[in-house]
Amino acid sequence: MSRKTPKRLSSEDEALWRKVVEKATPLTKSRPKPTPTATKPHHAPEPKPKFVPQPFTIGERAGSSETKAPAAKHAPAMDRKAFTRMKRGKLKPEARIDLHGMTLAEAHPRLLKFIHSTHADGKRLVLVITGKGRTRPDDEGPIPSRPGVLRRQVPDWLTRPPLTALVLEVTPANLRHGGEGAFYVYLRRSR
Repeated sequence: MSRKTPKRLSSEDEALWRKVVEKATPLTKSRPKPTPTATKPHHAPEPKPKFVPQPFTIGERAGSSETKAPAAKHAPAMDRKAFTRMKRGKLKPEARIDLHGMTLAEAHPRLLKFIHSTHADGKRLVLVITGKGRTRPDDEGPIPSRPGVLRRQVPDWLTRPPLTALVLEVTPANLRHGGEGAFYVYLRRSR
């Protein structure tokens, strides 16, 4: 089979076509008037530049060199649709623990026990309430303490052993479930 070549307009037909185009009113005003002889040359899209890791030395802090790699967005380890529903507060937590007012020494073993027991019960989404922390007006010493010790420490505990085998995702809770003072913890399926 051979390809058919497109027919070209004769000079009379082309002149007639131009008269028709000049008298026609466009449906939308944003379209430019077509010119039958003007064609754009076809260009292949430029390939995306490949990521080239920057040289580093062992012991160097991340981001201390002049050129920084762009920060990657957090890709959830769980189903994207469920992750979006969870972030919007549409999923209801199956269990919750409140660590308000506890010290780090009290909160850590209680959190471990809670995560292990809810995972053993087959629950998937739990809410860990840490509170936002408070600022003390009398804490104006030479080394000020940062508020929210539990709020900073709990996500770290959840992403380290022995809980990494049980926890699939940790993300701040929606306002309806505590906002900045709580975390959604999505657990892996129990075997």
